[in-house]
Amino acid sequence: MAQELAALPIGRIMHETMSQRVYGDLRELIMSGRVQPGQRLTLKNLSEAVGTSQMPVREALRQLAAEGALEFLPNKSVRVPVMTKEKFLELLAIRLQIEGLALEHATQRITKAQLQELAHHHEVFSKEVKRKTPDATVAIDANMRFHFTAYKAAQMPTLMNIVEGLWLQVGPVLNLDMRSGSKRLTEGPAKHHHQKILDAMQVKNAKAARLALMDDLTTAANFILSLDKLK
Repeated sequence: MAQELAALPIGRIMHETMSQRVYGDLRELIMSGRVQPGQRLTLKNLSEAVGTSQMPVREALRQLAAEGALEFLPNKSVRVPVMTKEKFLELLAIRLQIEGLALEHATQRITKAQLQELAHHHEVFSKEVKRKTPDATVAIDANMRFHFTAYKAAQMPTLMNIVEGLWLQVGPVLNLDMRSGSKRLTEGPAKHHHQKILDAMQVKNAKAARLALMDDLTTAANFILSLDKLK
C-alpha cells in the first residue's frame, strides 16, 4: 500500500498551505477515481506520499469524511466507502438532473478558449483508449477533466459545488468501469459520447449536449452494474 500511495500524483506540500493543498490533492484523487471502493488509507502512508506531517493529513481526512468521501475506522485508518447498488442508482438519478442542468447552461455560455480546452481533454482521452494497452489512470483523469471543463463553463459556482460533492461519492466507482480491462476502454462508447457533447456545445445545442451526456452517464452506469461488484 505504501508503495502504491507513493506513486500517486500528489505534489509536495508547501508549508504555508499544507492543509489546503493536502485536502485539494486528496479530494481530486477521490473524484478522479484513482482510489477504489473499500480501499483503506492510513495517516502514515498518506503523510509519506505527500511529504508532510500527519496533522494536516488528519485535518484533510476529517473534512473529506464530513463530505461523505471517506469514513474513519476503529483502527485509526480510513477507507473509501463501499458503494451499494441502491446508493449508486440514487446518485445516478441525481447526476442526470444536476449535471444535465450544468451542461445545458454551459452550452450557452462556453467560450472559445473553454471549447479548445474541452477538445484537448477529449483528444487525450480518445488517443489513450485507442492504444493497444491503454493506461486507465490517464483515461480516468482525462474523463474527469473533460466533464468538469464542460460543467465549469456554466459559470454557476453553487451548482459546481453540488456536482463536485456528487463526484466525491461516485468517483471511486468510476474505476470499476475504466479499470475493467483494455477491451472496455477501447470498445467503450465514452469517446463517442464525448464527441457528441463537444459537437453540440460547439453549435450551442443545449438539448443535444444534455442527451449525449445522459447516454454517457447511463451506459457507464449500466456497465458498472453489470459487473455485480457493488454491495
